[in-house]
Order: sequence, then C-alpha cells, then structure tokens
Amino acid sequence: MSTADRRLDVLRAIVSDYVSTREPVGSKTLVERYDLGVSPATIRNDMAVLEEEGLIYQPHTSAGRVPTPAGYRLFVDRLAQVKPLSAPERAAIEQFLENAVSVDEIVERTVRLMAQLTRQVAVVQYPQYAQTKLVCVELVDLGERRLMVVAITDDGNVERRTLSGYEISTENLNQLKLTLSKLCVGKTPLEIETILQATLVEWQNPAEQVIGKTLLELTKGETEHRMVIAGTANLARAEIDFQRSIVPVLDALEEQVSLLRLFSGVTPNQVSVSIGAENHHDGLIETSIVAGKYGTQTTSAHLAVVGPVRMDYGAAMSTVQSLSAYLSHYLQK
Repeated sequence: MSTADRRLDVLRAIVSDYVSTREPVGSKTLVERYDLGVSPATIRNDMAVLEEEGLIYQPHTSAGRVPTPAGYRLFVDRLAQVKPLSAPERAAIEQFLENAVSVDEIVERTVRLMAQLTRQVAVVQYPQYAQTKLVCVELVDLGERRLMVVAITDDGNVERRTLSGYEISTENLNQLKLTLSKLCVGKTPLEIETILQATLVEWQNPAEQVIGKTLLELTKGETEHRMVIAGTANLARAEIDFQRSIVPVLDALEEQVSLLRLFSGVTPNQVSVSIGAENHHDGLIETSIVAGKYGTQTTSAHLAVVGPVRMDYGAAMSTVQSLSAYLSHYLQK
C-alpha cells in the first residue's frame, strides 16, 4: 500500500468515527478501533500530514482531530462506489412506497421515508410535466350532489378531485365529458390552459364552470418548481453541528430557489454532493447537500438530503440513489 493510500485510510477512519460519535478523533482511538496495519507513530505522522494539507484540524488543544470540508470532499470523491442498500432495506422501501395511486402520494411517501432513513432534511421535487399529454378525462357522478373529476396523462399520472354541492344531470355530465375530451385530450398542459381559459368565459352553468376550472388545475403544469420538505426536526436535533443558528438554513430551504440552482448540475443516474461553501448560498455554507435526479424521457425532477457537514455520506448517497431509481421506475409504469 502506498503512503497516499494509507493516509486516505486514516482519513476515512477519522471521518467515519467522527460522524458516528461527534467526538474529535485521536491516534489512540484509531489504533484501538481500526485495523490500519501500521504503528501508532506512523498514524500520528499521517495525521500531521493530513492536518498540514487542510484535510483535518484540531478544534482545541489536547483534542483529537475532526475533518474539514476539504477532508469530507476528498472522502466523498474517493468513495469507490455508492454502497447499495441491503435486500431488507430495499424491501422496506418497496413495501412503504407500493400501492401509491398518484404522484402526490408517491412524493409524500418518498420524502417522509428519505428523512427517516437518513435522519436529515429530505427534499423531493415534483416531476415536470411540460411535455406530457392528457389521454383521458372522466367525470364520475358519486351521488348526493358529489362528483369526481379525473385526469390521466400519457405517462400514467392520475390526478383526481372530488367536488361537493354541485348538481348536474347525468345527460349534461356525459355531454360535458365529451366536450372536455374533444377539447383537451391529446393536448399538453400549456395547450389545455389556453383552451380552457378561452372556453370557460362562455360557460354559464356554475357546475360546468367549476368542473372546467378543476380540470384546468389538475392538468396545469404548475409542478415544475414545487417541492415537498420533511425532516426539519432532524435539523434541529443536529443544531450542535452548526456554529451559527439553523435559522439561515431553514430560510434557504423555504426559499427553494437556492435549491433549484444547486440542482441544475445534477444529471440522471448520478448522485451529486456539495459540501459547505460549495453550495454558494450564505444560508447553506454549513450544510452538505446530497442530490439525485429521477424521471423519464418526458418528465424529470430532483430529490436531495440536506444536513450538517458532519453527515453519513455513504448512507445518504445510497438512499438518494435507490429512491431516484425507484421513482424513475414508478413514473415509467
């Protein structure tokens, strides 16, 4: 083993130990807990070199060492590969996400699961449906002045909404379905918006008006920048890892624009990791973001884990990678 490889092993051990214990790591700890195959004196020399290179530092006198953002970056870059989830972990994900009947439900389940698995803040962006087309409109009479509007797009997405308090005859409901199908089926969200906005002006019946507006809302391409966030309590529990308040982080997450900017460089089937100042946002300079991209040829979106720089990067990366693949598979159904 070369000297550089050995020092990388020492760095890996320091990162792993510090992530799990939150305690600075000394040479004695490395000797006792990790089989590095060298003497304590050699480990101390390697730690001194790593410190000179700016990869670890001593937070205070007589303490062990902790990784710097540069140390975490080298650690992440030198991960040979993202460790796949175990079979039980994959089964748990599939069981948790199976039987979801809409994009809303799959996104909500995914963001909660990702926060639970990583114990960090989870962010899932809704898929962008700019190129999808409507393939079916259904208007279902539920009785008692209740009806359901259903919109199905060519990527298999099903959106539905129940309306109450509107009365319309079966004959008129069927005729309205035919009209809406003729106007909107085969059209993109933008085309549907243009058609319905012009058409609704001419309709006088209140029930027809609300049904038309509901279909417009169900098909409108508003999901491009919509995100769901879960696990902010995890951020609060990790507050000790932030020199400043976590308030700037929460503000940055609420803005969402900053996250979209960071997502711009993420490519499909890859996991991107940005650490500390690499995030180029004042509210996120004490965080790390592990992001992935999911979707199909016509739809795409992002998901990410946001937490302190002291993060279990291997677990976060494998979780993001696995959930990205699952969401892509779901959208292809």
